[in-house]
Amino acid sequence: MAEKLKGIAASSGVAVAKAYLLVQPDLAFETIEVTDTDKEEARLDTALAASSDELSLIKEKAEKSLGTEAAAVFDAHLMVLSDPEMIGQIKETIRAKKTNAEAALKEVTDMFVTLFEGMKDDNPYMAERAADIRDVTKRVLANLLGVTLPSPALIDEEVIIVAEDLTPSETAQLDKQFVKAFVTNIGGKTSHSAIMANTLEIPAVLGTGDITSRVKAGQLIAANGLTGEVVIDPDDATQAAFKQAGEDYQKQKAEWAALKDAATVTADGKHFELAANIGNPKDVQGANDNGAEAVGLYRTEFLYMDSDHFPTEDEQFEAYKAVLEGMNGKPVVVRTMDIGGDKKLPYFKLPDEMNPFLGWRALRISLSEGGNAMFHTQIRALLRASIYGHLRIMFPMVALVTEFRAAKKIVDEEIVNLKAEGQKVADNIEVGIMVEIPAAAVLADQFAKEVDFFSIGTNDLIQYTMAADRMNEQVSYLYQPYNPSILRLIKNVIDASHKEGKWTGMCGAMAGDQTAVPLLMGMGLDEFSMSATSVLQTRSLMKKLNVSDMEALANKALTECATVDEVITLVESATK
Repeated sequence: MAEKLKGIAASSGVAVAKAYLLVQPDLAFETIEVTDTDKEEARLDTALAASSDELSLIKEKAEKSLGTEAAAVFDAHLMVLSDPEMIGQIKETIRAKKTNAEAALKEVTDMFVTLFEGMKDDNPYMAERAADIRDVTKRVLANLLGVTLPSPALIDEEVIIVAEDLTPSETAQLDKQFVKAFVTNIGGKTSHSAIMANTLEIPAVLGTGDITSRVKAGQLIAANGLTGEVVIDPDDATQAAFKQAGEDYQKQKAEWAALKDAATVTADGKHFELAANIGNPKDVQGANDNGAEAVGLYRTEFLYMDSDHFPTEDEQFEAYKAVLEGMNGKPVVVRTMDIGGDKKLPYFKLPDEMNPFLGWRALRISLSEGGNAMFHTQIRALLRASIYGHLRIMFPMVALVTEFRAAKKIVDEEIVNLKAEGQKVADNIEVGIMVEIPAAAVLADQFAKEVDFFSIGTNDLIQYTMAADRMNEQVSYLYQPYNPSILRLIKNVIDASHKEGKWTGMCGAMAGDQTAVPLLMGMGLDEFSMSATSVLQTRSLMKKLNVSDMEALANKALTECATVDEVITLVESATK
């Protein structure tokens, strides 16, 4: 019988397909005394061979989707599988202790992991080897137990991914040809799962609560990323209704596509800049295909997260150059490394913090002794690439004017250094900050005297202003983009920039929110940056609106509304 669930509509589109459970299987086992040790060794050899075949296939697919460098991690895994010393010790343990292969595998690999982790303070490389052994052990153990270890890269039929959540690396393995949607227990419109889903143009429904415990692998499910509806075991009529909704959405997309090369001009002739958020150079095609007039946010942390080492200056230079060239002279806002919070690097130890989102992250790392060299490398790479397009550099997580000055000083120093080395640097580089901390929004009049631009990061600005973790389902009701308090902070930033002859953009999810757009137009926001898939829909909406009407709407919301519901009602009545 069909079962209906309601989640958060996080990425547009509709799909009906079989469920693929991306959940970790139970790898528990009993330690058993055996008499036939040859049989246990043979079981081990079979499991090692199966694991090797799986990893070779995953590596091959990863090379196609992520590139050779990112796929190199699987070479390390394959080396572990063929390590004669480790395999020899496992077999020796089977023989000496007359124990089953599972127990011998766990005993020996635990010993190696403990050994390598004990050396990690002196040699960070050893910590990576410990992680490799853990991953490989899990795969071999799964093959010994006859259970399936989820491998998104190996999917070869149409499915809807069902998971607790999806990490950026898992999402990057998804093949759009086969993965038609994904549905998760947790997450929301501003989670990394949602951001990646929009970038990949895969429908997503997040925050359903417990879908992983309600659906079985292979069960048919229907997911609507426009409404947040999910149906398990849909009947024929429900399937037909979902498929029709999908077709209607595709027709709507076709209508929006006609605006690809049109200017973003309102009904009364006002132009706004519509930009795309991207995570890597490959996303530039999506930005151009969707008619983006700029890149309003290039999240450079994925360069670091998709690597097993700090990207070198030359590696970063090539990535930034590719994006700048790919945008054909259109502006590109590059956010400097925003590691911390929930974005961690296996090769860079972050401290254990009570609240990492309020801790050592982003520019705070870049300006510290531990991250300063890394920051200089990134700035040099950006400056070298600046001659290939229109570069705008943005610092994240700025709370103090002195932080901006310190970061800007490093930019100025590296410009001098590079020119002294005979390198060319563009003379039209803009340097600004991401406004995501309320302190910066309140002090925007002082920041505006020194920055070239602001870009408002509403995802964090809202959670910090409302003191509500945007990933916590219990307080998700407080994540209110249209709350009058948020609108007033945004207006303060915009007005402060305009007073100093500067511009303000927005790169949070709110910039592409169809309820927020009329308000932001009325408040004078200059640049709207969003997932590439939202650009044409937003252009279509803006063409129907008069700025003079939206100014009156925004003024009313700012001065007369006390609740988010009042704001929503006001916008709906004014834009019908």
